[in-house]
Amino acid sequence: MFDSIYSAAVTTSEFFLMAAIALASGLVYAWIMSFRVRSTKRFFTVAVILPFVVASVITFVNGNIGAGVAIGGAFALIRFRSAQGSADELATILIAMGAGIAFGMGYVGYGVVILLGLSVLYFLVSLLPIFAHQSQAEDLLLKITIPETLNYSDVFTDTFKHYLKQWENAGVKTTGMGSMFRLSFKIRMKNPAEEKAFIDELRTKNGNLEISILPYTEKETIL
Repeated sequence: MFDSIYSAAVTTSEFFLMAAIALASGLVYAWIMSFRVRSTKRFFTVAVILPFVVASVITFVNGNIGAGVAIGGAFALIRFRSAQGSADELATILIAMGAGIAFGMGYVGYGVVILLGLSVLYFLVSLLPIFAHQSQAEDLLLKITIPETLNYSDVFTDTFKHYLKQWENAGVKTTGMGSMFRLSFKIRMKNPAEEKAFIDELRTKNGNLEISILPYTEKETIL
C-alpha cells in the first residue's frame, strides 16, 4: 500500500489511478478542514484539486531539471499575484501540496495519510484550549470619524489611557469629500465588557460621528 504505484515509465492506468485517489482524498480533506477553517467555497474547491495539480506537476517533471525550474518560476508568478491568506488557509495549502508531492511520486498511501491524517489532527488540536490564554486580549481595529476642524493629535489620549491596555496609530484617511478624517488605531481593551462605555465616551469627543471596532487583521487597517 505504501510502495510507489509508478513503474519506470508512468503508464496511463497508473496516472489515472493516482488522479482518482488524489481527487477523492482531496475532497474528504477539504470537507474536514471546512469545519475549522473560515474561508470561501472557492478556497475549499481549490483545496480539493490542489493535491492532484501538484501531483501532476511532479509526475510530468519526473527528473527533468529544466522543466522543474520553469514550473517553479510559474508558481512564483502565481504567488506574487495572490492575496495574503490567514494562517489556517496557509496550513491548508501546505498540507495539500505536501500530499500532492507524495501522490506525484506514486506513493498514494502516504498521500492519503498526509491529507486525512493531518486534517483530523488539525481538527482535534483546534478543539483543545491549550493555546487560548485568557490573559492575552484580542487585538482590535478602532476607526473614528472626526470633523476636519478637530485637532486629533491628543484629543482621545485621556480616554485611551482609561479604557485601553495599549494602542497604536494605524493611519489617517480623509473621507466625506475631505470634510472629515477617519482615524484608525490598533487597540487592546483592558476590560472587553467596557466596550460600550468606551464608545460612548468617544462619541462625546468626535461629534457623534461614526465609530467602529472590528477584529484586527494585518490586511485591513485603513478602509
